[in-house]
Amino acid sequence: MQSSACPFPRRTLTLTPAQTLSIPFMPAIFKNPYLLLTITALFWGGNAIAGKFAIDHVSPMVLTFGRWAIALTIIGIIGRAHIANDWQKLKQRWFYLLMMGGFGYTAFNFALYSALHYTSAINITIEQTAMPFFIFVISFLVYRTSIQSLQIIGYALTVIGVIVTATNGTPLALLEGTSGLNRGDLIMLGGGIFYAAYSVGLRAKPDIHWQSFLASLIAGGVVFASFGLFYEMARGELLFPTTFQGAAVVAYAGIFPSLVSQGFFLAGVAAIGANRAGIFINLVPVFAAILSVMMLGEQLYPYHALAFCLVVGGVLIAQRGTR
Repeated sequence: MQSSACPFPRRTLTLTPAQTLSIPFMPAIFKNPYLLLTITALFWGGNAIAGKFAIDHVSPMVLTFGRWAIALTIIGIIGRAHIANDWQKLKQRWFYLLMMGGFGYTAFNFALYSALHYTSAINITIEQTAMPFFIFVISFLVYRTSIQSLQIIGYALTVIGVIVTATNGTPLALLEGTSGLNRGDLIMLGGGIFYAAYSVGLRAKPDIHWQSFLASLIAGGVVFASFGLFYEMARGELLFPTTFQGAAVVAYAGIFPSLVSQGFFLAGVAAIGANRAGIFINLVPVFAAILSVMMLGEQLYPYHALAFCLVVGGVLIAQRGTR
C-alpha cells in the first residue's frame, strides 16, 4: 500500500470516470475497473513481500525515502500543469500537507518495513486490515461520529482477529501472562495508527486536483524520510541498495504500490463507487498470503485463516452498520 489500506476516504473521491479511466497508452482491457482494483490489491499485497526481500539489502528508511523519491519524480512530471495551477492553495496548506505526508507515507511505511524484520509478511497484511477500526476510533475521538451496534460488534471481531494474529493463535495466553506480543506485530499496529490518523485527516483535504494533492503528500513523505535517513545514520543502520535485489525492491515500491496502485484505485472508485471498490482491499491479505507462501516460503497456519475471517468479517459488519 503505498499500503494495503484505502488511501482516500469516500468523500475525497470526486473524480469522474472520464477523468481517471482515460489513461493514455493503457490497453482497453485495463480500463475495466474490477481488473484495476484487483491489480491494486495485488500490488499492495506485494509491498509486504518487497519489504521482506529488502532485509539485508536496503534499510527501512532508505527504502521509504527511495520509494517516495521515485514516486515524487514521476507524479511531478505527470502532474506539473495541475501543480502549477494549484500552487497558491498548496502554499496556504503547506503544514497540513507536510504532516499528512509524514504520517501517512513515511511513518506508516517505515513501520511496515521495520516490522518485517521481526514478523511474517502474512501477519503484517492481516494486521493492516484492522486499520478501519483505528480510523473509527480516531474519528470518534476527533469528530464524535455516532456509534451503531453493528459497528461495535464488527470492530470487536476485528480486534479479536488482530490479537489472534499477533499472538500466533494463542490469545488466551495473554490473560495468563505466558505469551509476549511479537515486536514486529506491535510496530505494525503502531504504523496502522499513524495511517488511521492520516486517513481521518483527509477529511480536511483542500479543494485541489488529485494529482496536485498526491504530489504534495508524497513531497511531505520525502521530507520526513530525509530526516529518517539521518536517524538511521546516527544509529549506524543506514544501508543503501548496492545489490540488484535492493535496487529492484526500491523500484517496485516506488512505482507499483505507490503510483500505479493509487491511480488504479482512484479510477476504480470513480467507476463503481467507494463502497464497492473498498471491498477489493480485502483481497490484499489474500494475495499477500499466497505470495508469502510462494516467494518467501512462509508457513500458512490455521489461525491465519481464522484471524482473516474475523478481521475481514468484522470490517464488513461494521460497514453495514455505518449510515
